[in-house]
Amino acid sequence: MIQASPYQGRRVVVLGGATGMGAAAAQAAAQQGAHVTVLDVAAVPYECDQSIAVNLRYRESVEAAIAEIKGGVDTVFSCAGVADGTPGLPQINFIAQRHFVDTLVDEGKIAAGGAIVMISSVAGARWLKDLQQTGQLVRTADWDAAETFIAEHPGSEDYRFSKQAVNFYVAARALPFVQRGIRINAVCPGPTDTPLAQANKDQWLGFGADYRAEAGVKELQPNEIASAMLFLGGPSASGVNGITLIIDHGHIGASVTDAFDSDRVKMIVGVES
Repeated sequence: MIQASPYQGRRVVVLGGATGMGAAAAQAAAQQGAHVTVLDVAAVPYECDQSIAVNLRYRESVEAAIAEIKGGVDTVFSCAGVADGTPGLPQINFIAQRHFVDTLVDEGKIAAGGAIVMISSVAGARWLKDLQQTGQLVRTADWDAAETFIAEHPGSEDYRFSKQAVNFYVAARALPFVQRGIRINAVCPGPTDTPLAQANKDQWLGFGADYRAEAGVKELQPNEIASAMLFLGGPSASGVNGITLIIDHGHIGASVTDAFDSDRVKMIVGVES
């Protein structure tokens, strides 16, 4: 007996799905029978049920895009991300995505039994060590208050802090969302061969090269991250909520336990050498 895909007929929305891990998740969901809506500032170069242009730097654009989403939503993959030096990084990497997810939930567009999966990064692995400042950002009342916080706290506008905020947000929303029948989780990929990583190749793909050589593995591929995202976003992960799943071939675990020597990883995670 052939079992139907858990994504058959499921309504999936992918924020930041034109390329990279978001595109891999969108296409994998579609291949499993989902109805897929993709939102991005760039044109979506593959077939999907609906594509919506959105500029995550601006709240008005985000809200207009939400209004264009047809029908209800079962799974949200929130995948947008830019590198340090990009104008509007805090908005793109965190503020807009928080606003997008919270609005979908508040407006009842995500059905009970639905799921949200965000993309964080191993760069945000230190979030448990920086709870106070990260929590101040996540607990801001709205978009404007979050922008004010960023402006008043130097260092909070960088990539690392944006990913710490994603991790804190996922943990903080786990209870109120599950009370409405909705789960939220995040994946924290290590170096993954995406267009964004290629544009920052020395820094992003160079990280962990010594570990990968030792382990005999290569950089992660977008489809590997997408597979984990589809698990978290589907009914098979019904008891998984509020976690940030590290996907890095074991690099962090090996480093913090001294199975592999990496003071840099310990610094990123915030453990003693």
